Amino acid sequence: MREIRLIEDGSNDAFWNMALDEALMELTPTSTLRLYSWKPPAISIGYFQSLHDEVDLERCRSLGIDVIRRITGGGAVFHDKEVTYSFIMMDYPQDVLESYKLICGAILEGLKTFGIEGEFAPLNDLVLNGKKFSGNAQTRKMGRLLQHGTILLDVDVETMFSILNVPDEKMRDKMISDVKERVTGLDLTSDEVRQALKNGFSEVFDADLVESEVKNDERLLAEEKAKRYASRDWIDRI
Repeated sequence: MREIRLIEDGSNDAFWNMALDEALMELTPTSTLRLYSWKPPAISIGYFQSLHDEVDLERCRSLGIDVIRRITGGGAVFHDKEVTYSFIMMDYPQDVLESYKLICGAILEGLKTFGIEGEFAPLNDLVLNGKKFSGNAQTRKMGRLLQHGTILLDVDVETMFSILNVPDEKMRDKMISDVKERVTGLDLTSDEVRQALKNGFSEVFDADLVESEVKNDERLLAEEKAKRYASRDWIDRI
């Protein structure tokens, strides 16, 4: 069997979470699965989004919510009651859809061990009974693929829309109603989701998961990258 490096992380601020994902992508010597959460809560925007179009910065400051720009694409995501994973591969399908199907398939396979029969919704979502519980995003560089995504445990729609820029109150109410109809959290604990992810990646990739600490060179690089992620130049770049 092949081996996948496993980093079981705790709760970290947004700048460290995104910096460590990027540092691992550049330095890890093997395929790596990292599991983590967020403290304080955060809103992340996609690489190509306009911060000031998307996020109410004053509201975020008043609630103590971190704001960060990802290196991956996609839309704004509110990170709070969830388990987040990142997965780095050196050998991966070149077709983007196929790579999403492969990695998301590992998540779905693991959730089956807890009685959750979810489905893949192209391009990069996972749904249960027609409702989204996971969004995922990718980037590729230096011959490596990084995919990270969220597994929702609960959805605080009111807080999420209080920190997003929405044109008017009627539109906000409609969007909140729509999200409540289309998005769901899983009836699992954080520990159960983490175990499901470990089960699924081991099964689908026919791999042993080998627990590992973050290495010193990875930590040092992440510390440098965290400064960039926290800088106004990076966050405000569009």
